[in-house]
Amino acid sequence: MTNSGRVVRNNDSIQLKTLALVLTRGLDLLLRTTSPAFALAHSWLEIDHVMATAEKRPSILSASARPLVRPGYGGESEVLAIKPIRKQELFQFNKTRPILCDRSHNSHDTCEIFVPTVLEPTTSTFFVMDPIVNMVEKIRPYPRKLEKSTMSRIRELTIVSGPKGPRCEVQHKASALVFSAGGYTGNFFHEFNDGFIPLYITINSLFNGEDDIVLVISKSRDWWINKYSDLLQSFSKHPIINLDNDTATHCFSSAKLGLITHGFMTIHPKLNPKSLTLSHFRAFLEKSYTKKLNHRRISVERSLIRPQLVLVSRPSGAGRVLLNTDEVKKEAENVGFDVILFEPSATTTLSSTFEMINMSHVLVGVHGAALTHSLFLRPGSVFIQVVPLGVGWLAEVCFGNPARDLGFKYMEYRISSQESSLVEKYRKEEMIIKDPVAYRGQNWSNDIMEVYLKEQNIRLDLLRFRKYLKKAYKKSRRIMEKEGMQN
Repeated sequence: MTNSGRVVRNNDSIQLKTLALVLTRGLDLLLRTTSPAFALAHSWLEIDHVMATAEKRPSILSASARPLVRPGYGGESEVLAIKPIRKQELFQFNKTRPILCDRSHNSHDTCEIFVPTVLEPTTSTFFVMDPIVNMVEKIRPYPRKLEKSTMSRIRELTIVSGPKGPRCEVQHKASALVFSAGGYTGNFFHEFNDGFIPLYITINSLFNGEDDIVLVISKSRDWWINKYSDLLQSFSKHPIINLDNDTATHCFSSAKLGLITHGFMTIHPKLNPKSLTLSHFRAFLEKSYTKKLNHRRISVERSLIRPQLVLVSRPSGAGRVLLNTDEVKKEAENVGFDVILFEPSATTTLSSTFEMINMSHVLVGVHGAALTHSLFLRPGSVFIQVVPLGVGWLAEVCFGNPARDLGFKYMEYRISSQESSLVEKYRKEEMIIKDPVAYRGQNWSNDIMEVYLKEQNIRLDLLRFRKYLKKAYKKSRRIMEKEGMQN
């Protein structure tokens, strides 16, 4: 009786698996003809639910809380609710399908290969040997999905499943993580916002934080690898595979393509299985750059009498230049700071920069990519962002929100029209000066960016700014006193 019962259950399982395979092939056909991004994600969840019933395990559908959005007519969308999350199950893969692509996000796509795969770099193709299922997926692994002009510069990768594939020339026991260092690389803000923060999220979401992965990167230029060598070595102990100039075929136990982003300079704890935040990433940076920093910091700070302020300077001609930098530096010194004038360049080493800023008490600068160095500040430090006309919302999402997340004592100095060089070109009564928000509206076009980000320079009102410096000084003295008691 027991044996016959097992036979019945096994037959049921076989029938359900057969049904799932039929559905899978039907889905592949559907995608070739209609190919809505939603169909892949939602139909696969239904298939997984059938398979889970046969295998007596939780399905992704029952474990996930992330809503799926189906594009509707007229730009509207239908949100499909899914049951509450179980964190340990959210990022589990499904072994019944060798390839799974998630295209449900606005900013990024990811594809996962759960079985051994062969990379042929010359054609940017991953091959999966499967005698039954024939399928093709394509992905541009950069988290700026909706920016067509940007994504057109990102190398497209192909995943092919079929009975044949190339011969393996280099065998790896580890998994591969594939992404592009193209796009906005060269801009310090974007190198972190679109690169290293998403890389950190992805490794801790899809790989459980392990470092036994091989980074396969397109547009991994020599200067970029040299600049970020300490950081890249913290992500992976293996040599980087340059997708642009490697010609040998590589075999991996599995592969993930694409990076996960949670938005501007942020890590959302509810969107990753370890509940990580931006503070965890900042700790990762400290571990990567300054393993012996704590001892040096204590010895240096014991010798400091005045709090240290780093004044970030922008290069001439870049826009948003602080025209009275020398006067601002002198004013800060008069208030009681030791001031370091910092103008980062292509030759600036990040390890020394991290050490300098990490040992400082205050960071001051005009909104721009260089303020990404605020990630190097210790929690509790003071960060003053000088906000030019017309970029208030940008200053908030790029640096204001992250500063609060990181536990900084954040201060925002919004300049008046009199402190902007735009008053020399436009009348005070014009909307571009009088009400930048209304002038911009919802259109952050290249022309508007040119005005507020490129044409505009700043000359601070020293009397007004002195009040901010005094507040920062009091806060920094309290930091020094607290650290002195701890040491």
